[in-house]
Amino acid sequence: MTRLRITSAGFEFEAETHPDAPLTVKAFLKLLPYRQKLIHVRWSGEGCWVPLGEFKLENNGESVGFENHTSHPSVGDVLFYPGGFSETEIILAYGACSFASKMGQLAGNHFITIVNGKENLRALGVKVLWEGAQDVLFEQIQVKSRRSSR
Repeated sequence: MTRLRITSAGFEFEAETHPDAPLTVKAFLKLLPYRQKLIHVRWSGEGCWVPLGEFKLENNGESVGFENHTSHPSVGDVLFYPGGFSETEIILAYGACSFASKMGQLAGNHFITIVNGKENLRALGVKVLWEGAQDVLFEQIQVKSRRSSR
């Protein structure tokens, strides 16, 4: 698993990539550092999303498809929806969330899980809801190895 830092609206979160979505993770890591705008979801409940239009996340020229996909992310889960019935997007659940679009229920690849800072997710979501789009940055954290002192 790779460690990531997600920064938005004055909040900082630490996350880990999910081992059950290796193709999504591999393709996303190539984009880092990744900057976008985070807006509040319209259909899915308590979540924020990054609309990506027709963007295709690719591994070696092949679009990433579905893997480890769910419609019901838990708080702190980050999903990547590769497109199809709706536009490509990234969604971050900060509360009760049922991933959907105007076309109906969707499923996205659970590829990142927030492991530190979850207590600030609701505050981020409320800020995005009431204050509008916020910059978001995903970047890899360089983990320092622990050496034995023997």
